[in-house]
Amino acid sequence: MSVETTLADVRQRAMAGLSEASSLGEILEWERLYLGPKGELTVFLRSLGALSPEERPIAGKAGNALKVELTALFEARRQALATADLDQRLEADRVDVSLPGRAQTIGAAHPVSQMIDDLSDIFALMGFQTVFGPEVETGRYNFDLLNIPSDHPARDVWDTMHVDAPGEIVMRTHTSPMQARVMEQTDPPVRVIVPGRVFRYEAQDASHEWMFHQLEGLAIDRNITMADLKGTLTEMARQLFGPKRRIRFRCDFFPFVEPGVDFAVDCAICDGKGCRVCKHTGWLEMGGAGMVHPRVLTGVGYDPAVYSGFAFGLGIERLTMMRTGVDDIRAFAAGDVRFLRQFARAA
Repeated sequence: MSVETTLADVRQRAMAGLSEASSLGEILEWERLYLGPKGELTVFLRSLGALSPEERPIAGKAGNALKVELTALFEARRQALATADLDQRLEADRVDVSLPGRAQTIGAAHPVSQMIDDLSDIFALMGFQTVFGPEVETGRYNFDLLNIPSDHPARDVWDTMHVDAPGEIVMRTHTSPMQARVMEQTDPPVRVIVPGRVFRYEAQDASHEWMFHQLEGLAIDRNITMADLKGTLTEMARQLFGPKRRIRFRCDFFPFVEPGVDFAVDCAICDGKGCRVCKHTGWLEMGGAGMVHPRVLTGVGYDPAVYSGFAFGLGIERLTMMRTGVDDIRAFAAGDVRFLRQFARAA
């Protein structure tokens, strides 16, 4: 078979195969068969050395011309198939931008977190700084420096959650340990509030939880009196609950204050008529307060003859219950999104 016949046969079959290729995979396979390292045209060009000197230039010129032609046709066909494939994929993935978008679910602060933020703002206007402390405490800070002796019932395992570690390590039962921690590191005057979780080994009911949030307050300076304490808590209640709520201070005992009082607000759940939350008294205790005990001041190096101060501890969940009308403290930690969603604030 002559060189012309061979090349004509290769060209005819190549053109037929090129027109039949309908995908990128098929066109690449066509390239392998005719133009690849082992393709028909490549093999032909490599065999030119076996021809006579007279035939070799003619066959080489004709073979290279066919290679240029087939290469150009291949590139054009490949580009056309690639464009068609891209158009097909774009059509399959097309998004109708005229459709309304799907609104994203946006989280919101927990009602207790909202209350902590609001309390921080209220007390900041009265000159108090917000600080935080550890939830796992030593007996020294949780009890000793707060004038709670080693034989006090509060240190019993039935009231306090002890950590299995050397020494007396407990889950803090109140945020009061930060009183000593702050005073050890700060010279008077001192005005701080300490929000955070506390833990107590006690039964649960509508107004009691084993884990809840407390707000500790401490003010130390010269000539601070009980009137300053009453004025501070009264202003806080007015800011949170409005001027209609009534406030009550009653004598009470806490080892780290002397004298001590409990601070209560008339129950907003029943409007003071009596319900299960206020135990049918019409009043809901917000926490304890009083003048810082001289032994506490002495324990941190303050001179009680020069400085005085007040401290208070408030239940943040109870404050939230008063403001929102929720009648069961356990609902705040239950994790029910349907319950929490109603307190979400708009950004």
